[in-house]
Amino acid sequence: MSRPLDEQVFADRVLNDWLDGMGLGIEYTRAEGNTLYFTDGDGQEVAVLDHVCGFGALIFGHHDPEIVEHAKGVLDRQIPVFAQLSRQSHAQDLAARLNAILRREVPDTGPGYAAIFANSGAEAIEICMKHAELERQARVAKLVHEVDAHIEAARQALREGRATVGEDPQLRPERSGDGVDPGEALIAEVERRNAALLARGPVYLALEHAFHGKLVASVQLTRNPVWRVPFASLGPSTVFLPPDRPEAMKAAVEGVRESLWDVVLDDGVVNAVARDYPVIGAFFVEPVQGANGMRPLTEASARAIRAVCDEVGCPLVVDEIHSGMGRTGAFFASSHMGLRGDYYTLAKSLGGGIAKNAVALFHRDRFRPEFEVIHSSTFAKDGFSGALARKVLDMLEAEGGRAYARAAERGDRLREVLESVRAEFPDVVGAVEGIGLMLGLEFTDQSQASSDPIGEPARAGTLGYVIAGYVLREHRIRVLPVGPAGNSVRFEPSVHLTDEDIARTGAALRDVCAILRHQEGHRLVR
Repeated sequence: MSRPLDEQVFADRVLNDWLDGMGLGIEYTRAEGNTLYFTDGDGQEVAVLDHVCGFGALIFGHHDPEIVEHAKGVLDRQIPVFAQLSRQSHAQDLAARLNAILRREVPDTGPGYAAIFANSGAEAIEICMKHAELERQARVAKLVHEVDAHIEAARQALREGRATVGEDPQLRPERSGDGVDPGEALIAEVERRNAALLARGPVYLALEHAFHGKLVASVQLTRNPVWRVPFASLGPSTVFLPPDRPEAMKAAVEGVRESLWDVVLDDGVVNAVARDYPVIGAFFVEPVQGANGMRPLTEASARAIRAVCDEVGCPLVVDEIHSGMGRTGAFFASSHMGLRGDYYTLAKSLGGGIAKNAVALFHRDRFRPEFEVIHSSTFAKDGFSGALARKVLDMLEAEGGRAYARAAERGDRLREVLESVRAEFPDVVGAVEGIGLMLGLEFTDQSQASSDPIGEPARAGTLGYVIAGYVLREHRIRVLPVGPAGNSVRFEPSVHLTDEDIARTGAALRDVCAILRHQEGHRLVR
């Protein structure tokens, strides 16, 4: 007996049903530039303007002819794709080019950055978490070594009668009183408390609304509780700080810091003193928060973040996976707000829209050379994706960075239209955020709408998807919500965006805004 049809679906059954419900269940059959194509019921090819572009991974669009031709040439030359544990000069060349760009856009890069390659952005984040922990453990080991030496010196002095225990200790032993040696009691309490602290893992810092991936560890840096909380027991602890209140960051971090106890012998007196313990592993920051409506950090927030990292001694990891590679009008979005990282991550457009590629960059003053052996990956640093990445950098840097200027100019033009829609519909559009070709349009709260087809998805957090389905069906434009809130839509097209594309986008948004203003929710549903 055959199984019911739905039981024979082995991939994406739930996802595809949900996409169908949102009006997004289309299979695209061809793509070029800013356009996706699907075949309709009559067998006709239908063009769709794509504002999603691989969640920002297509700075040069789908199947850029220059990149495709280069990729074919790489394959025709039969360069080794997988030749692990051999010299691979393409990795050095790519890392050198990235360092040259860093030196141009970011001040005080010093001796430069070492590169570790990865397969995806989330993996690059986890590589940074691993390296930060290796770096933290080295600081912990140095501190523990000093404390152990001080304990031994104090214990020896107490045994020989050359020292006494201070009368007003910062740390009171758990066991004390008659018959208990005060020196040994103090040392035992120090060792007990230190052992408990040393048994704990690191604490990472990130910003509220952060998105840094969905792998086992990186999801702990992603703020959305739906994605993070079910797996909290598998990963490290993260404290999320408000990005819009830089004055509160330092105070919030003070609540995270911990002290390791030391035993100090000074002029014949033994006392326990608290020393700063490196419990904070790293601070992960997106220059433009994609899951927060495409909001860039302010310069004040950037300064506060840098100050926190300098104060506690932890590395600042600048996550440029989404915002980097020219999308904001500069290679590194962090350069707009003067944010200098100790580590950087890049991915998405690094693969040219064809391959998967990512890289983590570590300032050489902090880099642990043994990490090159401790960490490895079968597919990272392959010859094909490396060759494409170098081609992408060639195209971005060509003609004095014409692509950056193009991204800035196209982004400004698109933003003008989005702002004009906001000005026309202030009751419907709450904000336009972003920079360059990384923009978000946020709708006002529709949860109390009188029209059920509007109010119900708004309360469920899916109105953005319903709107996306309508715009796709009626205007043949592809947009998706920004982040988990679901009340905004993203615009991340390639640099090939035309004035006609922008005008079409404005017309589609005005149509949607009129539906929301007049509560014509029946028009949104099929």
